[in-house]
Amino acid sequence: MIPFTYDRATTPAGAAAASARPGARLIAGGTNLLDLMKLQIETPTHLVDISRLPLDQTTETAGGGLRIGALVRNSDLAADPRIRSHYAVLSRALLAGASAQLRNKATTGGNLLQRTRCSYFYDTTKPCNKRQPGSGCSALAGLNRNNAVLGGSEQCIATNPSDMAVAMRALDAEVEVIDGAGKTRLIPIAEFHRLPGRTPEVETSLKRGEMITAVTLPPPPPGVQLYRKVRDRASYAFALVSVAAIVETRDGRIRSARLAFGGLGTRPWRREAAEAKLVGAVPGAVAYEAAATALLVEAHGHGGNDFKLPLARRSLHAVLTQATQV
Repeated sequence: MIPFTYDRATTPAGAAAASARPGARLIAGGTNLLDLMKLQIETPTHLVDISRLPLDQTTETAGGGLRIGALVRNSDLAADPRIRSHYAVLSRALLAGASAQLRNKATTGGNLLQRTRCSYFYDTTKPCNKRQPGSGCSALAGLNRNNAVLGGSEQCIATNPSDMAVAMRALDAEVEVIDGAGKTRLIPIAEFHRLPGRTPEVETSLKRGEMITAVTLPPPPPGVQLYRKVRDRASYAFALVSVAAIVETRDGRIRSARLAFGGLGTRPWRREAAEAKLVGAVPGAVAYEAAATALLVEAHGHGGNDFKLPLARRSLHAVLTQATQV
């Protein structure tokens, strides 16, 4: 680990301003950043500690939703009675991620900003455009079993690793950020994570000198909420395919459906065309297959991850079957 200086922020605006300094990085739980520093993938020269800022509360909004502070721990959020009762898909997604020890340290803001677990990103002996722009993407013709089948480019096919963000994508959350002047803005979760395109190193819509202060959830949507995560082992593993589903049925038909996916895309993936195939349909294999086809119309594997296409279909069938039988 290379030497760095350290400072503790006293206000959110002050932290945002400090993060604009060349070589500066914000740190809260540090569950991802410290690992990357040890491997010298991240080499900040200055750390700004935001862990003592008053951003660790979840409060109700005037519109009937919830505002989740950026420093709310994943374990506390998953256990919050309001989340468990009204946003069960989020609680289930959080509990499916990492380990209990990590969830006790990991924060809401940090979870949204965690970096890919692509093996080539972590291997500094191999080219990686996300780690070193312009060096190439080793995963395209390499070991790409865990990489994306949706949203990739010739520059990068690394998946987004967050379970929490998948659930928030299904819930239409908004990310609140602040800059060094104290000005705030809201970023829809659909626009927060960027596709790699030609600049895979630019992963979010945050501007330099901005910091996440909260995530806002709208009022709870109607329907059954489920999170299904398919992985190599029962715990402590990232998703091969995950599905966040919110499905409402009435009079024997599907009235509404929200579907977001992890493990498939370079960002948490949601395709409204797939949801539209379900609205008004009778629950069953025909409707589920139509939705899966719409979801995967632009998907393609790269050899080692070809299995994700049929796995995504089966996972979607399974979660929709469960949601419509509750």
